[in-house]
Amino acid sequence: MPARRQERGGKPPAREDGKLMSSQKDINKRVTPPVPRRVYSNQGNAPLIDLLDKGCNRLLDIGCGAGDNAAMVKLRFPECDVFGITHSVAEAELAQRHMTQCWVFDIEGKLPDDLTHQSFDVLLFSHVLEHLRDPAAVLARFSRLLRSGGQVLIAVPNILSWRMRARFLLGRFEYESGGELDDTHLRFFTWFTAAQYLLSKSVDLEITCKATSGSVPLWWLRRHVLPRRWAEYIDQWGCRHWPNLFGDQVIIRAVKR
Repeated sequence: MPARRQERGGKPPAREDGKLMSSQKDINKRVTPPVPRRVYSNQGNAPLIDLLDKGCNRLLDIGCGAGDNAAMVKLRFPECDVFGITHSVAEAELAQRHMTQCWVFDIEGKLPDDLTHQSFDVLLFSHVLEHLRDPAAVLARFSRLLRSGGQVLIAVPNILSWRMRARFLLGRFEYESGGELDDTHLRFFTWFTAAQYLLSKSVDLEITCKATSGSVPLWWLRRHVLPRRWAEYIDQWGCRHWPNLFGDQVIIRAVKR
């Protein structure tokens, strides 16, 4: 017996619709991987913290991760009050051990009321701006919390370092869970474009230092053959003369006028 046709303007048979809905849910379960609770943790960004002035009393670490930079700051400057911001409760639980206070919110959204009235000597953006849709706007908005004469310290990965160029020449551009091709990166920068783009909306910030840290090829061999001091000098020399080639990260220090 032929199946009954759906009347014009009517709904499809509930039984068939139910099958379709169930089938779509099964597909979604198969193709949508679970979202892991990622916690960004490392040894801290020593080349960036090296630019910190001794007179820093209040520092805000925006995108603080598990608090590794905060721990490094407190080790070098025990009297400094470190505050942090992260989007992850898990990261905040780890970071606040090294901090006076840690907020949990989306830095591309509205700032909490108890933060907007505060002032800081230093704003720290270590490998966080590349994760944002409009990093220049976020930097400009947070610079309002910086006192006159205060510093902004920024570090972003260099997408054109020699390691990345080698990967691109081999036809490889796969996102990963960390590094320059972190699967949450929305923006990519080079030695030549980082400061130009990131500070484009912060007219009150003046760059006082721009540098890189990284290494030239065969660093692992040199460190086994040469004294450590010589090996480090070769890396520093390469980054100083060819920053866009040998620099793994671009480091910027700017002062609020």
